[in-house]
This record gives sequence, structure tokens and C-alpha cells, in this order.
Amino acid sequence: MPAGTLSPPTVRRRAVLAALTGAGMIVLAACGSDAGAGPRLTADAAIPDTVPAGTSLSIAVHTTEIQLKTTGKISELPFTVSEWPTVAAGPDVIQAFRANAVDVATNAGIPPIQAHATGLDAKIVAVQLKTTPTFKLATAPGSAITELSDLRGKKIAFAAGQAQGVVVLRTLQELGLEKKDVQLIELNSPQFLTALQSRQVDVAPLGEPTLTKYLNQYGKDGARAVVTPAVDALTILWAPARVLADPAKAAAIKAFIPYWARAQVWAWENKDKWIDAYYVKDQQVSAADGRRIVESNAKPSFPTSWDAAIKWEQDTIEVVSKWGYFGKSFNAADVFDRRFEGVAAAAVPADYRIAQS
Repeated sequence: MPAGTLSPPTVRRRAVLAALTGAGMIVLAACGSDAGAGPRLTADAAIPDTVPAGTSLSIAVHTTEIQLKTTGKISELPFTVSEWPTVAAGPDVIQAFRANAVDVATNAGIPPIQAHATGLDAKIVAVQLKTTPTFKLATAPGSAITELSDLRGKKIAFAAGQAQGVVVLRTLQELGLEKKDVQLIELNSPQFLTALQSRQVDVAPLGEPTLTKYLNQYGKDGARAVVTPAVDALTILWAPARVLADPAKAAAIKAFIPYWARAQVWAWENKDKWIDAYYVKDQQVSAADGRRIVESNAKPSFPTSWDAAIKWEQDTIEVVSKWGYFGKSFNAADVFDRRFEGVAAAAVPADYRIAQS
């Protein structure tokens, strides 16, 4: 394997996923986050404001873990974090939810759609809206692809249940291309790098810091990044419905959301510290690359209303359904738990809020 292909978080992710298969799944299901047999919350019951003593959560939000550790805020959480598993890809999070190994995770908007299609009842509990693209289309070494119009007939890495998949489909739709016009190579996003390196695909959507690592290694061989206007508009927190039916865990998740939102504000306002803590020490890219990545990001924005987020999710459902993924269309509002609406926005300063009707 070429040097630099795997970062430590990737290794940790593999360790977690190994535990989610075979006998390991039984262990995690037994000692993980399965809700207890006490009083249950109905889907329309108010979320408690007080977190009972002894409550714990397993939280798959690696960036927030780093932010809270760096600021020292992690000690202020009003519950115990049993673990911070580095599980990021949507299909892996769904598997972890099913194994009772994770209580709350961060993803893009597409994994809840996949979960719904596969019968997993899970709900979005917090939303950040983005208006600028976060992925670019990385080309294989030696590829002749230089612009979006070159995609016709090409092999494109595609992850149906991940943000990268939505970016691909929205890009192709904007180009007026159909499924027959390209070769969609279905992979999970952690496989994209290997597929590019070995030229098994011509192009794959990559985000940061993975894109920078890839181009640093293969740019000399002709690899490049092609800009796409497709925006993956949602960053979410979500949780299984069985967890949200547990009053203690639901209260803990409600208490965690402000820490998640304020941590992103801290990272925006303290770029040097964030670059050092995350990009340099955790992701092992240079400080210069970390700064370039951070400066390409948009200011974090949290909507006071989820109407726009639900509309974007509905549009995404229509796109993936049209392309033959995840079955028939359904009401996007079904994957949002609006009892948590506004919790994140209320926790941040006014200039980080998006007021929407």
C-alpha cells in the first residue's frame, strides 16, 4: 500500500468495524447503548431538560471529540461518554446503530434516507446548513479528465448511501447525463483512494483532508481535482428512534447538541488551534495544507427552522429514487425529529444562525 494512504483515524475505524461483525457484534450489543426497559418516551412527548445521573452515550462525532478535548469542555458534559468510536461513513454508522454500538452520530443528509429504505427507524436531531461544495472530483493518476464535461463514459466511484453519492448524482443530473452515460462503480468511500490509486475508477468525489493527502501524493502523476457545483447541504446529528425513546438518553442528546454546535463555532473562531489539533496532529497534514482547507470552508450556520433542510432532503430523496436507489420516494419530514428543532441554533451567537420561515 502506498505511503500515506491510511491515516490513524482510518485504522481506528477499521478496528471499530471489525468489532461490529461476527462475535464482536454480540459483545457490542451486550455492553453498548441498548436502551433500557424503563419508562419510554412516545414520539410526540417533550424531551426532558435534565439528564439523570449515570446516563451515558456512545458518540460517533470525531471532530467534536477533538474540539471538546482541545478546549477542555469535554469535562463539562452532563453525562458520561462511554466511547467515541471513529465510525464515519453512513453505511457503517447504520450498522453501528443496528448493533446498539452508537447512540448518536454525525453524517450528511443521505444516510438517514438509506436507513429509512432499509427499515431502520432513526431521526435527525440537529442540522447545520452548507451553501458551498465540500467535495471535488479527484481524478486517477494519468487521467485526461480536466472538466465536468469529460465525465461521459467514465468510471465513477459511487457510494449510494453517502454524501459523496449525492454529489455524484446531482453533478450528473446537472450535466443532463443518465445512468447509461457513465459507469457507476459502487464502493464505500474508504475504498475510493485505493480505487483511484489503482486506476480502477477514473474519478471519485473526495473531501478534505483526504483530497489534499491524495493530491500531495499523486499530483505529480497527473491526478487533479475537478470542481463540481453540487452542494451536500446538510451536516446532521442523528440517532436511532429506540435511543430517543429512552428519556435519559434523549435528554443527554439534547444536552450534547449545544456542545456540538458551539464546538464548530470555536473551530471557526480559533483556526490556528483547530488546525494544529485536528489537521496536523490528528489527520497528519501540514499546517499550510490545514490552513488552506480551513480557509476554503464556509462559516458554520445553524437554521432556526428546519423547513429548508427538509426541502433539501426531499429533493435528494427524489434524485436517488429517480436513479433507482433506496426504493420509492417518501416524506422527508419522517426522518426529522422536530422536537430538537432550534436547539443547535439557540446555542450559538446570532451571526451563526440562519433565520428561516
